[in-house]
Amino acid sequence: MVPTPMTKNIQTLDFDTSRPQSPFYNESHHAWRRELRKFVEREMMPFVDEWDEKGEIPLELYKKASDFGLLRMGYPEEYGGIKEGLDRFHGIVTSEELARLGAGGVNASLMVHGIGLPPILAVGDAAMKQRIAPAVLAGDKRISLAITEPSGGSDVAQLKTRAIRDGDHFVVNGSKMFITGGMRADYFTTAVRTGGPGMGGISLLLIEANAPGISRTNLKKQGWWASDTAALYFQDVRVPAANLIGGENQGFIGIMLNFNGERLGMAASANAYARVCLEDAVKWARERMTFGKRLADHQVIRHKIADMVRQINATQAYLEMCAWRVQNGETPAADLALLKVQATLTMEYCAREAMQIMGGTGYMRGSRVERIYREVRVNAIGGGSEEIMRDLAARQMGL
Repeated sequence: MVPTPMTKNIQTLDFDTSRPQSPFYNESHHAWRRELRKFVEREMMPFVDEWDEKGEIPLELYKKASDFGLLRMGYPEEYGGIKEGLDRFHGIVTSEELARLGAGGVNASLMVHGIGLPPILAVGDAAMKQRIAPAVLAGDKRISLAITEPSGGSDVAQLKTRAIRDGDHFVVNGSKMFITGGMRADYFTTAVRTGGPGMGGISLLLIEANAPGISRTNLKKQGWWASDTAALYFQDVRVPAANLIGGENQGFIGIMLNFNGERLGMAASANAYARVCLEDAVKWARERMTFGKRLADHQVIRHKIADMVRQINATQAYLEMCAWRVQNGETPAADLALLKVQATLTMEYCAREAMQIMGGTGYMRGSRVERIYREVRVNAIGGGSEEIMRDLAARQMGL
């Protein structure tokens, strides 16, 4: 029998062919993908299971990733970064290639500076940028973002950790929760209350992790095993006033700008995880024999795969349009919020369907689908939960 176009597509469906052709990528993006894939497959892919079970990645990986250029991509050259000729779509390529590991904790730990460093580069003074950025981008130091608190997450305007001015220092008291990379961080980009209630009383402080009065506790979690996640406690921690990132009581703007970039990156990763699930499910369905025929020959399985492709394609198109708009100077907050919802729902759907298709094999530790299934919720909650994102979008629309 001559294969129909549909059966031919299913037979060749994998991580790469499931990404629709797009006008937004040129040879620079393709070259970066090729080189990054070689690095990931050489330095990371063989060790993912080991790192996940151990609960951490090796410190030397930061240096290797910097020397290769991964940590430095998209940051100013004056601080050791690589920025010339790069755009938002190079970032999407990076998210996609790291997602092939099927281990979000590895990515979260290695790339944690992607949320901790941007506020400093956006609104910090020149001396702070020069003091912090080169060492972080070189892989010698690590920086985490400390915003979420035990009493709340997405409602940043209600945070309680307080910093009181005392001469040329701030005295910080309070706590932070669920801080990615918090156990290994050398610096915390920390949201504190320096003024009255609401968003107008929030500042950002750079706090050195070894300052007297700071303690931290490692948190065990459902997913992201290879990423250390910490609870932070500040008791009369004295922080130089020069460590203020931006103006006093003006930290909310820096936080919100950071969130938009984080959500775009999380959406790219989530949809790429969905494509990993599709790839592994299709491979299994083509090889597994049930009731005298391939699993892929059962109509119910074919429909599952078709629906996975449908949702992945729709999400990829939304992602790339949002990236194009951001690249052209827009700040489409409502669409970025809804994009994150769309991407995490697609990830959740594909993780579920892939595990159904793979059965017990997908449920076993060491399977990419098993790891991704465990990490669905952290993607749906972190960076702004689905519920908060929907409401944010509605408010942006004037409802």
